[in-house]
Amino acid sequence: MKAYVFPGQGAQFVGMGKDLYDRFPKAKDMFKKANDILGFSITDIMFEGTADDLKQTKVTQPAIFLHSVILAKMLDDFNPDMVAGHSLGEFSALVANNTLQFEDGLRLVAARANAMQSACEENPGTMAAVIGLDDTKIEEVCNSIKDEVVIAANYNCKGQVVVSGSLKGVEMACGLLKEAGAKRALPLQVGGAFHSPLMEPARVKLAEAIQNTKFNQGICPIYQNVTGQAVTSPDIIKANLISQLTSPVRWTQTMGNMIANGLTEVVEVGPGTVLQGLFKKAGSELLLSSATINS
Repeated sequence: MKAYVFPGQGAQFVGMGKDLYDRFPKAKDMFKKANDILGFSITDIMFEGTADDLKQTKVTQPAIFLHSVILAKMLDDFNPDMVAGHSLGEFSALVANNTLQFEDGLRLVAARANAMQSACEENPGTMAAVIGLDDTKIEEVCNSIKDEVVIAANYNCKGQVVVSGSLKGVEMACGLLKEAGAKRALPLQVGGAFHSPLMEPARVKLAEAIQNTKFNQGICPIYQNVTGQAVTSPDIIKANLISQLTSPVRWTQTMGNMIANGLTEVVEVGPGTVLQGLFKKAGSELLLSSATINS
């Protein structure tokens, strides 16, 4: 069985998507439509901006979404048995499998990015990568910190978890996690405490936008971050997307469930190869590749 997977924030690079814009009239039309919907020329930033310009949450999220979705729409052989996306990538996956229309998906991603940016300013926070410690031990350490917010936020693969929370909470957790035996507990250069309770203001704003958007029956199941389980019901997909902002990304569980359900081939659609690396650690027999267009 074949899965198409879509990356999240952090995979961006200057020049992303320009080859699609230059080669395919349909892609050019989609990029131009995106500029109109967003109200600014995101293509200028994607193709010719600086890394700092591209790093802004309000730009990064729609940029990665556009690159991933437009690439998926240009593929002649896009016929997934299952899809999944890491954090932001879940929206790309939902457009690719026809649960969301392109325009609606982009509007939701823009609303999500702006809401998250506001939440970061309202509730300052950060994240840190923890390497070489069991999930349960990381959860135990986070739970032991009572006066600050800090949780296990991204279960990326076995031995690799990202914690998220208040500035002081994450600093305290890093110290305790190193004492507990973590090989590394490294603060990340991010704008806020994503996938933690500090994103509650963003969740409230995004919930309204999602509830007012039409979701269709997709062409295949999506394995969603909040549960790691396959979902086909538009109503459940909506609820999980809303919960995603304040809940952990259970990517380890997602990969495990996909493999248990017969996954044999993984195609990463969008910038970077991070997800292929995670799948390689999860299943050595999997056939891994990046989506490419030959014609």
